[in-house]
Amino acid sequence: MNNIGGNGSSSELTALDTVIKETMRTLAAGREQLFAVAENARSECSRIKNSMAETDSQLADVNSKLEAAQQEEEIVQARVAEVTGAFKKHSEDEIKAAYENVRELQVRLTLLKERREQLLQKKQDFETSKRNLQQTEEKAENMVSQVGVVMDFIGGNLRDINVKLESLQQRQQMGLQIVKAQEEERKRVAREIHDGPAQSMANVVLRMEFCEKLMEVEPAKVSHELKELKDIVRNNLQDMRKIIFDLRPMALDDLGVIPALKRYIEDFREKNDIDIEMNFFGKEARLEPVLEVALFRLIQEALNNIVKHAHASKVKVVVQLKDDLVKAFVEDDGIGFDLDDYLANQTGNNFGLVSMRERIDLLGGEMKIQTKPSRGTKVYFEVPLAR
Repeated sequence: MNNIGGNGSSSELTALDTVIKETMRTLAAGREQLFAVAENARSECSRIKNSMAETDSQLADVNSKLEAAQQEEEIVQARVAEVTGAFKKHSEDEIKAAYENVRELQVRLTLLKERREQLLQKKQDFETSKRNLQQTEEKAENMVSQVGVVMDFIGGNLRDINVKLESLQQRQQMGLQIVKAQEEERKRVAREIHDGPAQSMANVVLRMEFCEKLMEVEPAKVSHELKELKDIVRNNLQDMRKIIFDLRPMALDDLGVIPALKRYIEDFREKNDIDIEMNFFGKEARLEPVLEVALFRLIQEALNNIVKHAHASKVKVVVQLKDDLVKAFVEDDGIGFDLDDYLANQTGNNFGLVSMRERIDLLGGEMKIQTKPSRGTKVYFEVPLAR
């Protein structure tokens, strides 16, 4: 990058574009391989879990047989003691049979103990393999995510590299932060699906397999199991609807930004137990989709920041829609913060406000923050409209 002149020639840009495309193809192939490694590790881990369950079942059966054999041994040993103590009262065949029983039982006990040790070792080996596979899966998923960040960054439209060089570094930094924010959002959604609906669906599969086996032995209990399965699926559906709403509220497309905000704030109030008031001024109208999404996300991010940092009990949201711009502010009675310290450390833990400011800058708007420690915070912004 540093070697490109202020007016980079067409040939230089073409060569750079070729290098970038080749790099993207290589990264894409590498990401697919990493994804395959993660999937294979996940599948193998699932297989090992099933094998461990089968081993546990075998181990329980061996322990049961071993306990029964040990009890039988006590009886046989008592019989040998009886025969030995009254040697003249018993025939040779009775004495021989008593000792034969002892020997056979001891052989059986030895085999059962060996089988138990084998199963215990097998279980330990399974547990070690499972841990290794889980670590492999986690590392592969992290690397897939990291490669995705690099691909998103490199895959940007670098043909506009003829912009003023003095603004290039700032634009690159902003683009990288946006890409990172997008990737973090993808990871959050993936984590929610993995920890929620995906785990629940895996549980449904296991319960269905259990129902199939239960039909053969205790059909009367199948109805109860199916009722629990229905509850699991219902909860899973609720989780999926929540994730879909977080990704893109359907009310935003169907009704517009103001009705979507009202519905979101109602859910926000119930979920977080915060006294929140919303006031709207102006005439409700549909805006450009990108502006509706931006306005919704700006207020959503402001409210998320309040939950994470402000410790507020009351929140006020005001939106005013004019012919040429939209004005809004989000105000809370929380702990506030030192604005000068924030401005001096924007790369620290205040990424929520940083991303809001970057989003507003991209839309040609303006953002202001009023805050003091222990005196709450007011985030104000306005964005020009293009209907």
